[in-house]
Amino acid sequence: MKALKQSEWASLMKKYLIALLSTLLLMSGCAIQNKDLSNKKTALKAKQYPPADFIPNDVKIVSVGDSLTQGVGADDKLGGYIPFLKEDLEKLKSINKVEFENHGKKGNRTDQLLKRLKQQSVMADIMEADMVIITIGGNDVMQVFRENLLGLKLNKFIAAEDAYQERLDEIIALIRSYNSDAGIVLVGIYNPFIKWFSDIKEMDQVVDNWNNVSYETVTKYNHTLFVPVADIFENNEESLLYTDYFHPNTRGYELIAERIYDYLVAEDYL
Repeated sequence: MKALKQSEWASLMKKYLIALLSTLLLMSGCAIQNKDLSNKKTALKAKQYPPADFIPNDVKIVSVGDSLTQGVGADDKLGGYIPFLKEDLEKLKSINKVEFENHGKKGNRTDQLLKRLKQQSVMADIMEADMVIITIGGNDVMQVFRENLLGLKLNKFIAAEDAYQERLDEIIALIRSYNSDAGIVLVGIYNPFIKWFSDIKEMDQVVDNWNNVSYETVTKYNHTLFVPVADIFENNEESLLYTDYFHPNTRGYELIAERIYDYLVAEDYL
């Protein structure tokens, strides 16, 4: 083989180095393109999951209980706190429409609500509900009050608490047996005698005790919430009671709805 001259050898090495560098640059470019493509795929994959409120949901709420659910005392006769709560909830980005089923009945105590919860129509609505809101307990207190009006003693209400708690526990358990996923909200009671018997200070203690029992009972279960409302009616300069001085008026129901809404949002319940 003919020996290469020094100039020819240098020229050959130069061509070799140029070819080598070109190959390395080409490979580097492909790697960068592949990395960019991978990043784009990763970014695209991450964007495939919209936020929770991107698609608003329809919500079904079943309201059960006494006159506070029925809406006795409200001007519109549409269910007390319900139209106010519906309006507030539908302002949330995560909610499209709220449908309420109202099963409130004036005068109902816990024993009467237990019976009505076993009616087919009530049972069917609860089974399809996203949330169940309960107002109960006020008439249980009233029953003790009426039976002991002439000799009102605090121990009479304390003695009735155990039976009330047992019935309330049965109510929550029954609702949960119908629907294992629905949220359960129990609205507390307030002192209905603020105007009539403001001098009977024991009634404030009775209301506090029964609300504590209600809280302890309902919070034993998962996905439940207790909403206190007694303070709304205490020392309020506004007139919040109906002309019977017992049930809330329209403004009273509006404030109850606001309280329920605030607790639902604060607890991220929706």
